[in-house]
Amino acid sequence: MRFSGLRHAVARRLAPVSGRRRTVDPVWSARPDGLPDPGEVVWAWVPYEDDPARGKDRPVLVLARDGDEVLALQLTSKDHDRDADQEARAGRLWMDVGTGAWDARRRPSEVRLNRLLRLPATAVRREGAALDQRLFARVVEAARPWL
Repeated sequence: MRFSGLRHAVARRLAPVSGRRRTVDPVWSARPDGLPDPGEVVWAWVPYEDDPARGKDRPVLVLARDGDEVLALQLTSKDHDRDADQEARAGRLWMDVGTGAWDARRRPSEVRLNRLLRLPATAVRREGAALDQRLFARVVEAARPWL
């Protein structure tokens, strides 16, 4: 599937997991095997919340696999500590996860805790790095209310 076709497929299939088909129970199992495993930061095309027809290629933290889908949280290198009150008012909650090989410039990253993404596994383009198992557990605990 061409990249633009993949974007449209992801936009159609991406849904905030509000209907909650089932509870997500993330267990760290990162392996450098080319597959998106829980605990890994991988790259995928993620639609914007306000316009699912548009989006951007970004790193996401894989929490779990559900059949042919990946449940993940998006990462950003933008520092939301400076605008934490504004982000909270807009309903966006972030947690610092530090630096990793998912960012070529090794910029500090944050993970969005309250937007669980359900992406087709085919939307994942490449592995970036694995989060430390203890840090993964802290992210999962912080995101638990939205899982």
